[in-house]
Amino acid sequence: MRYLDIQTLLSEEPLLTEVTVKGWVRSFRSNRFVALNDGSTIKNIQCVIDFEQFPTQEIERINIGSAVQLTGTLVESQGQGQKVEIQVSSFQVLGDADPEEVKLTILSPKRHSLEKLREQAHLRVRTNTFGAVMRLRSKLAFGVHKYFQENGFYYMHAPIITGSDAEGAGEMFRVTTFDLNNAPLTEDGGIDYKQDFFDKETNLTVSGQLEAETYAMGLGKVYTFGPTFRAENSNTSRHLAEFWMIEPEVAFCDLDGNMDLAEDFIKSVIQYALDNCDDDLEFLENRLIQEDKTKPQNERSEMTLRERLHFVVDNTFKRVTYTEAIDILKNSKPNKKKKFKFPIDEWGADLQSEHERFLVEKHFKCPVILFDYPANIKAFYMRLNEDEKTVRAMDVLFPGIGEIVGGSQREERYDVLLDKMKAMDIPQEELQWYLDLRKFGTAVHSGFGLGFERLVQFVTGMGNIRDVIPYPRTPGNAKF
Repeated sequence: MRYLDIQTLLSEEPLLTEVTVKGWVRSFRSNRFVALNDGSTIKNIQCVIDFEQFPTQEIERINIGSAVQLTGTLVESQGQGQKVEIQVSSFQVLGDADPEEVKLTILSPKRHSLEKLREQAHLRVRTNTFGAVMRLRSKLAFGVHKYFQENGFYYMHAPIITGSDAEGAGEMFRVTTFDLNNAPLTEDGGIDYKQDFFDKETNLTVSGQLEAETYAMGLGKVYTFGPTFRAENSNTSRHLAEFWMIEPEVAFCDLDGNMDLAEDFIKSVIQYALDNCDDDLEFLENRLIQEDKTKPQNERSEMTLRERLHFVVDNTFKRVTYTEAIDILKNSKPNKKKKFKFPIDEWGADLQSEHERFLVEKHFKCPVILFDYPANIKAFYMRLNEDEKTVRAMDVLFPGIGEIVGGSQREERYDVLLDKMKAMDIPQEELQWYLDLRKFGTAVHSGFGLGFERLVQFVTGMGNIRDVIPYPRTPGNAKF
């Protein structure tokens, strides 16, 4: 007797062998046909029970949502859609599901809204949609590690607790052991962090970049892939308070090399999903097609899900300076006809998603990398260009989503970096360790950041970023 997952069983030949399968009941028709799923694939396996051979009280325990173990013979299927099924010789209900509860949840006549499912941790991942999304998330995570490991990068675990603000935005979660109702105070009435666990003010990390830079300058090529936290009160479909970041950092690499790396990396990971997740992508693509039918014609997608993935994989990314992009946007029809929510009037504007999508979807019709942004809208660590107005920054823009990657050549000159920190009121003492990297064998180096959930959202076609992470953390919500 063999115990195999359903994905494996569905690829087996019907050799009349005895198998055992475990899973959750998706449907039970005519007291005979069990559709069973164990999460290994979006597909169910049909198990045929001769109900006359089993006690009625046991048959009645087979409800949608119940966990069962079935043993029987793997035979050629008499129905359509799969080549094998199981003729059941014995079964055991491992975990009951209350029929009345099932009617209120799984059997509700209305399809569950994605918002409602976020409140049902016990049910969410058993649905076809979230099962497909989470299997794809897992494959994409493996694809990330596969790419970097095969290209000579070392995986670095950046700290979760940090005393520095890599982005300089101040949107951080505090870490403390103090009783918030009775925290020790300094003479001037401020909180005395000298008495706290770390002897200073600390936070949850917003980025592992600064720490990764130090490791790149010793190991050559490193990447981080871990959780980051932003206390940004953005209640939108594109923001999370807790998310996963992918951040490679490479020594002796300039901006051109950084753009090459970003393009090759993204194409490789998406191709990995196309090669290994066909069933789930097909389901999610059909889901989006059905969803589009309910929308007005002008709001429907021009490409199917897999066409959009191939749009990225099969096209060379167009590289355009920020200055060129501003000229294109200023002279575009949407801007002249005031169709943009945020009109482009002059150089220096911080581009919005609508501008980025116009460049990708309407103007260039391919993924775009914008580079050489105004210094005053980018972070302090980005290398200043000779014009002293722009920095060696780059953003990768995708259809349907806008910016998906942000990166730069890092400022390797001690004096220039120090001047930029002073201009932005970033305390030197807090980042002296980062500055010191520029005093001991400094060299050109670059890197970028990719929010993993943005990538998963793009590959799955999900409209809300909260639906591509197991337990979304957003303003006012830390349930489960």
